[in-house]
Amino acid sequence: MTLFLKELQQAEAMPGAYLQATTEELHKRAKHARAKLGNRLYILGHHYQKDEVIQYADVTGDSLQLSQIAGQQTADYIIFCGVHFMAETADILTTSEQAVILPDMRAGCSMADMANIDQTERAWSQLQELFGDTIVPLTYVNSTAAIKAFVGRNGGATVTSSNAEPMVRWALTQKQRMLFLPDQHLGRNTAVKLGIPLEQMAIWDPIKQKLEAQCPIEDVQVILWKGHCSVHMNFLPKHIDDLRQNDPDRTILVHPECTHEVVSQSDFAGSTKYIIDMIGAAEPGSKWAIGTEMNLVNRLIADYPNLDIVSLNPYMCPCLTMNRIDLPHLTWALEELVAGRVINRIQVDAKTASDAKLALDKMM
Repeated sequence: MTLFLKELQQAEAMPGAYLQATTEELHKRAKHARAKLGNRLYILGHHYQKDEVIQYADVTGDSLQLSQIAGQQTADYIIFCGVHFMAETADILTTSEQAVILPDMRAGCSMADMANIDQTERAWSQLQELFGDTIVPLTYVNSTAAIKAFVGRNGGATVTSSNAEPMVRWALTQKQRMLFLPDQHLGRNTAVKLGIPLEQMAIWDPIKQKLEAQCPIEDVQVILWKGHCSVHMNFLPKHIDDLRQNDPDRTILVHPECTHEVVSQSDFAGSTKYIIDMIGAAEPGSKWAIGTEMNLVNRLIADYPNLDIVSLNPYMCPCLTMNRIDLPHLTWALEELVAGRVINRIQVDAKTASDAKLALDKMM
């Protein structure tokens, strides 16, 4: 059983009264509790969070950026408004005296869940039989602490969507091949940018426990774990085709967790920070279609009224797991801290944290 499932089973249920309270009342109570806690509390807010939550954040950013900031804080309590793997990374980078809290323990990540430690260790054993000691593992930071620890133990590193290119380049100087977990699309898009042919990339299917390759085994350079982001998979080539035909002046900007077909047909692709920076520097009046999570797209629309911004997928929904963190759960977490109770604490065991930090340190 994964750490996330264990914690989820042990999680305390939020009292129903929080769901019955009005939004106005919850905001009043949250502000009051936040003020009482003062500098004993620091709140991290991921870019994909709802507006009702993000307004309470001391800082906003992407997952690793927020975890690094957490590691620089002296506050007793760190509330992470994000998802489980992010809070794990924050716990790894903070002291044992600090408590990292996830307001709703159901806020997981479908991508991170696509590579559990049992699957990964079985895959590694089989890949070693196929390729020998010629593989270095890389894992996207959107992975569990157990996967980060596995990568650290085996000489690999973590990567972000911002630094994937230099990290993949580094990996291929260490060994003949790399295993990229858990998002096949970021791995594929990054490798293509570095000039590696698609034909030299194989896919490891953890369900079938099988390698899918289009070339002789000895020619494989990149092994992609068969995982993906359920949000970014909703952007399709047909959305780009529709815009090219009906709105050709609109610039298409997407996240590299989108499929290779979508990324290759877009005008620009980059991390969440890259997307935010591109929009921040855009010419007034310019037209953009953005392929990433809807809460962020809506926030960019509101923040830049001088631009014409739409979602690449006109029927896009926000990330469901990110949206688990809402105003009632945040208010509950705050009021429990005021009462001297820590709920939904995320704690990574010392051995896992130590091994995971090896992978994080190699990147940072």
